[in-house]
Amino acid sequence: MVYIEKYNQWLSNEYFDEETKNELKSLTDEKEIEDRFYTNLKFGTAGLRGKIGAGTNRMNKYTVSLATQGLAQTIVNKGKEAMDRGVAIAYDVRKYSKEFAEISARVLAANGIKAYLFDDLRSTPLLSYTVRKLGCISGVVVTASHNPKDYNGYKVYWEEGSQILDNIADEILNEISEINSFSEVKLMDKDTAINNDLIKVIGQEIDDEYNSELLKMAINEDIDKEINVVYSPLNGTGNIPVRRILKDRGFTKVTVVPEQEKPDSNFTTVGYPNPEDPKAFAYAEKFGNEIGAELLIATDPDCDRVAIEVKNGNGYTFINGNQTGALIVNYVLSSRNLKNNLPKNPAIVKSIVTGDLGKAIANKYGVKTFDTLTGFKNICALPNKWDITKEYEFILGYEESIGYLYGSLVRDKDAVVTSMIIAEMAAYYKKQGKNLLAVLEEIYEEYGYYSEKLISIVLEGVEGQQKIKRIMEDIRHNPIENVGGLHLVKTIDYLNDQTDAGKSDVLKYYLNDGSWYAIRPSGTEPKIKLYVYSIGETKVKSFEKIDLIENTVRRRMEKVE
Repeated sequence: MVYIEKYNQWLSNEYFDEETKNELKSLTDEKEIEDRFYTNLKFGTAGLRGKIGAGTNRMNKYTVSLATQGLAQTIVNKGKEAMDRGVAIAYDVRKYSKEFAEISARVLAANGIKAYLFDDLRSTPLLSYTVRKLGCISGVVVTASHNPKDYNGYKVYWEEGSQILDNIADEILNEISEINSFSEVKLMDKDTAINNDLIKVIGQEIDDEYNSELLKMAINEDIDKEINVVYSPLNGTGNIPVRRILKDRGFTKVTVVPEQEKPDSNFTTVGYPNPEDPKAFAYAEKFGNEIGAELLIATDPDCDRVAIEVKNGNGYTFINGNQTGALIVNYVLSSRNLKNNLPKNPAIVKSIVTGDLGKAIANKYGVKTFDTLTGFKNICALPNKWDITKEYEFILGYEESIGYLYGSLVRDKDAVVTSMIIAEMAAYYKKQGKNLLAVLEEIYEEYGYYSEKLISIVLEGVEGQQKIKRIMEDIRHNPIENVGGLHLVKTIDYLNDQTDAGKSDVLKYYLNDGSWYAIRPSGTEPKIKLYVYSIGETKVKSFEKIDLIENTVRRRMEKVE
């Protein structure tokens, strides 16, 4: 019962403050104590993410400072020049985000590394831009993205402006492992750090430059700028930058959902602030109906992901991540092809669990498609490489989980530039008498009816994690050979097979009609995810295949004890 020993250490150690100890003393459920202390909050390529609270397996000022000390030592190891380049730090609306950001800056300062700390809430893509703009060696954004209100997180970026890959994550993890106790973490007083020019507070000047650069990425001007748009930041960081870019782009009828305009760390109006879930659009739909909105746009709390709904008769139709990605690919490539300004060796990048409709569209325009492991750290690794090799020119990247990036201004998914492109796209087709649903139907008619479904099965705690592992191993060693009248023709085990995409615990199964499904544990949430894709001659046939594959695979997963 090592977790009890750790629990008692936190209660008896003078290093931990009384507020922390009182929180721990109030715990009466031993399962809760075990979950807080059975392991250390894992630092990986996504940084840290977990529930807020006291304990080694929670997000708190101690675990954040420990991770930052590991980051600091990694930078120190790279020499004085790296230390002088500094680290940019941003934070979102969540509980303790500001405190965690300031603690991170103070730890870096104590290690002789300059920290550029934003003066208030900022979006994740702006952090990526700032790392590139200021030439920082690294960046940190304190956010749990779209997780529920009880979570927070800590994402680390490297000099290219993209999230760290395994090589840097392993260096940081190794440095963290060398720290024997929290008392070894260095910490400088904030005012002292500012007076010694080790913390520099940054503000509006960065926002202005970012906004100005985004405006240059507009594609078409022959659009209907009076398209009626309702926008919701879901009480997150998108409120200011998204509304600003749409206004400066010339859109005259953009209205924010009043109840979801201001920051709210409890996400009172939405609960689970994930626009990938159509339920997050409830307030936007009600408001949109009241004012006759044609397009609804919602961004997640750190404004790196965006989803849309389109007016359809008396209501709204949700457009999922794969469909939105295909629409963006089609709009960008067709428009730039018409203008004859596609580069010589253009490329788009998507994740291995994203559908293939975008690839089919890209093929039409002679644009190469690359598949990577999930996550924009992997998607952006390719344009980072092409910056050096000049082998391809990056046009856009996307993944089914409503993450998109157009252009090379930042190196992470960016809901600000994507909101601008989506609004422009909708306004462009409106000028032609069509909405995005009609355009999507045209795409299906040309390329085939691609359908998709994501099923997320939540399995929390120690037992949940163990069951996820058992499910993965069961299906890995005993794949499903037949799904109704379809049979398995190809398997990719990204953990054990050699692929160009890299190593990850993902299983992908191709069926003889071109349909496929993939299974993977979430890297940031207590879930196992099932991705199902089909292609059919009609929409009905395509959906029937989706249901067949889902039911077959879920029955198998549920049998695992």
